[in-house]
Amino acid sequence: MANDEYDYIIVGGGTAGAILAARLSENEDVTVLVIEAGPTDENEPRALLLHRFFEMLEGQYDLDYRSVEQVRGNSHIRQARARILGGCSSHNTMIAFKPPREDLDTWVAAGAVGWDADTLHPYLERLQMPIQPVAPEHRNPFLIDVVASACSALGLAEIDDWNEGELVCGAGFFPMSYDPQTRVRGSSSVWYLHPIMHTRANLTVALETLVTSIIFSEGRATGVELRASDGSLSVVNARREVLLCAGAIDTPALLLRSGVGAAHDLEGLGIDCVADLPGVGENLMDHPEGLILWESTRPLTEPRVSDWDAGILTRLDGGTGFPDLMFHVPLMTYGVHAERAGYQIPENNVTLTPNVPRPRSRGRVWIESADPDVAPQIDYRYFTDPEGYDEAALIAAIELARRIANTEPMKSWIVREVFPGPEVSGEELAELVRRTNHTVYHVSGTCRMGALDDPMAVVDPMLRVRGIDGLRVVDASVFPQLTTINPMVTVYLIAERAADLIASSHPA
Repeated sequence: MANDEYDYIIVGGGTAGAILAARLSENEDVTVLVIEAGPTDENEPRALLLHRFFEMLEGQYDLDYRSVEQVRGNSHIRQARARILGGCSSHNTMIAFKPPREDLDTWVAAGAVGWDADTLHPYLERLQMPIQPVAPEHRNPFLIDVVASACSALGLAEIDDWNEGELVCGAGFFPMSYDPQTRVRGSSSVWYLHPIMHTRANLTVALETLVTSIIFSEGRATGVELRASDGSLSVVNARREVLLCAGAIDTPALLLRSGVGAAHDLEGLGIDCVADLPGVGENLMDHPEGLILWESTRPLTEPRVSDWDAGILTRLDGGTGFPDLMFHVPLMTYGVHAERAGYQIPENNVTLTPNVPRPRSRGRVWIESADPDVAPQIDYRYFTDPEGYDEAALIAAIELARRIANTEPMKSWIVREVFPGPEVSGEELAELVRRTNHTVYHVSGTCRMGALDDPMAVVDPMLRVRGIDGLRVVDASVFPQLTTINPMVTVYLIAERAADLIASSHPA
C-alpha cells in the first residue's frame, strides 16, 4: 500500500465491498482502501464463468466453515464463504431476485426506517451488472418439464420474469446475473472493480491481506490492523470511516475480536470491551433446505447456466398469496447428506430441493479466541423455533414435490423415489429431514439493523454501529429478516444505498 492513511477503509472486497469501493472512489477528492483477504479473481476462470461455480466450493477460495453440533439439525454442514475478490458473488449461482416489498416491510417494522421498497427498489436502475431471466438457448429440457409439471400439479402460473412487479407464486426460470453471450457471472468485482481498480488513482485494492482488528480511540474507529501475506503487521488509519463488508460470519467475528459485543463474553476471552452490544453475532438466519431425489430414466443434458437455473415459489396452504415455500430445481445433485444417512444414489437421478423462505429459527456466531486464525463458531439452531414451523414446512414440501413428480411431463423422467423413499413417513421422515438438511448459504442478520432503542440492534438505519463513531456495517449482517428469495441482489442494493448514506454524512 502506498499510504498508511485513507479517507475510507473497506474491510472485504466481496459482494458489497466491491460496489462500495467503486461508488465512494467516484469522488476524486477522497481516498479509498479496500482490503481483501483473498486473491484477485481477474484471471480465475472458475470464478468468472458462472457454469463452473461448483468448482469454487470447498476448494482453495473457500473458507469452508463448519457448524457446531446441532441440537436438531444436520451437524455436518460445510458453510461456504469465499476468499477471493468479489466474495460470494464470485462463488454462488447468481440467482438475482429483487427484494420483495413484503420483506422490506418487515425490515421497516423492525426499526429499519428508510429501507422500504419505494426507497430501495430505485437503486436497481443503478446496478451495473446485467440481470435477466435465463436465456432461452440456455434452458435445460428437464427444467422446462419441471416448470410445466409444477404449474399443472400445483395450479401455478409460469413466470416469465420474477423481477417484474411484486413477488408472486409461480414456477419458471430464475432471473440471473450473468452475460448471456459469454456466461461471465455478474459479480460485483467483475462489473464494478475490474474496470477501475488499476486506473483510478484514489482507489487502492490490497489483496491477500487480513484485517486482524479494528483500532479505536475515544469512542471512534480510527483504523485497522493488517496482516500481510508475509505475516507482517501494520496499522492503516481512516480519516473518515471504517466500513465492514466481510459478511454475516466474519463481520461479527471481527467486531468481537476488536472488543465490540456482549461485555461478559468478551471479558471471558480477555478482550477489552469497547462497546457493549449483545446483538453482535446473534439473530443468525439461513434458509434450511431439504432434498427429495428420484432415479431418472435418462441423464440430464446441457445447456445450462449455473446448474440451479429454475424453481418454484408456492404456498403451503395452496393459496395464491405471498409465497412461503421455495423449491430450487438443480441439475447437479448434492447428495452427501443422503449418502451419510445410508442411501445409495443412482447414476441417473433428479432432485428437488425445497427451502423455508422465512425461517423462524435463529442461530448465532461467536468467537472462542481473539486469534484471527481461529475460525468463528457457527450454530444455525435449525428447527428450534418453538412452533416447529420450519420442520413442518420442509415435511409438507416433500408431499408437494411428489405431486409434481407424479405429473407429466416430469413423470416421464422418473423411475422411482430413492430419497427419502415413499415408505418413509411420520416421525421417521421428520427425523430424516432434520438429519439431512442443508444450507442455501444465505447466512445473514448477525449485526441486525434496528431502532435506536432496540437493545439487540447492532447498527442503526444509517448502518452505523451503535455507540461508536466512524464505523458502519454494509453486508448481509444487517438484515433484520432474511429475504424470502436468494439475497444477493439485496446485498447489492444495500451497498449502493450505503454509498449515498456515507457520502451524505461527509458533505464537501
